Amino acid sequence: MRNRNLGFTLLELLVVIVIIGLLAGYVAPKYFSQVGKSETQVARAQIDSLEKALDQYRLENRRYPTAEEGLAAIGPYLRKAVPNDPWGRPYVYRAGAKGDFELFSYGRDGKAGGTGEDADIGLQQEIAASKQ
Repeated sequence: MRNRNLGFTLLELLVVIVIIGLLAGYVAPKYFSQVGKSETQVARAQIDSLEKALDQYRLENRRYPTAEEGLAAIGPYLRKAVPNDPWGRPYVYRAGAKGDFELFSYGRDGKAGGTGEDADIGLQQEIAASKQ
């Protein structure tokens, strides 16, 4: 009976590493593109939730929060504290003089404008002066 060394040769290990590298190169880009899409969806959902809290604030106070009050004013209308956007920055809230407001995130790049994942995400709500 011959004594065989049990184990893998260097060549076998290199082949396995190359195969794993090829699989990672194929799967990783698809996975990371899905992460970007999910962050955008989370931002839209959070903005929708903040909009509902802003509407509740308006029902009780007959106006939206001023720019000075900001989103901190709607804290009591949320289950948790006012969240940051998925990229860790606070949402931008701008109150208008005619009972309107803007609520948005600058997206992944944190700058105005952009396309794809860098695009601004948000809404503008306009309230007719007659409804005030």
